[in-house]
Amino acid sequence: MQPPATVSADIRHPPSLFYAAGAVALAVIVMIALGMTVARGHGAAIDRAILLALRPAPLASGAHASAGFRQVMIDITALGGGTVLTIFVAAACGFLAIRRHWLTLALVLGGTISGSLAVGMIKTLVGRPRPTLVDHLVDAWSASFPSGHAANSATVYLTLALLLMQIVEDQVARRYLLGAAVLLVMMIGISRVYLGVHWPSDVLAGWSFGTLWALAWWSLGGWLRIRRAQAAPTLP
Repeated sequence: MQPPATVSADIRHPPSLFYAAGAVALAVIVMIALGMTVARGHGAAIDRAILLALRPAPLASGAHASAGFRQVMIDITALGGGTVLTIFVAAACGFLAIRRHWLTLALVLGGTISGSLAVGMIKTLVGRPRPTLVDHLVDAWSASFPSGHAANSATVYLTLALLLMQIVEDQVARRYLLGAAVLLVMMIGISRVYLGVHWPSDVLAGWSFGTLWALAWWSLGGWLRIRRAQAAPTLP
């Protein structure tokens, strides 16, 4: 049986557990505050301007949008859907189980499941309707704020990237993991606005929440690794 890879010192000293709890609290506060703001109609002009910039009048109707580019956006947005994210998390957890990285596996499950539940609750509390300024190019049924695709993709992909960075030794590989996750999350969020099913502020709130949530679980993971190393310094 191959022991888990040793974690280098430069990635085992994240902020303390206090900052992890603070990040979670801040994420919730930011989401609720933004939700109350947009629910009252504030910021509507900015939302409208950005949405129309991505879907100007000639493209407001899905019939006039480029079929090829529209399909690209639909494919990208699917990467933030519940089915794909579940498959991605399951595959990552399977790999972590094979490698016997039990702590990382538990953190991935805890971070992604709790984040998804939190987003669902906030959607219900805010209840913002979806934009009707342009045609919807995909079906959407739930409340608009925050963007579930933006929030859940940020929660899943960033949490996975940050936690895997704690067990990957190569610095270039760690940077690649984080860069790929950030790029993917940004593309998914932009696709939701282009497809007309979210206001830009929905996506921004989702990105903010997912990022803070991922950082919180990264901090928790680092804190637990430090505690484990202090309790059994001779173990890998």
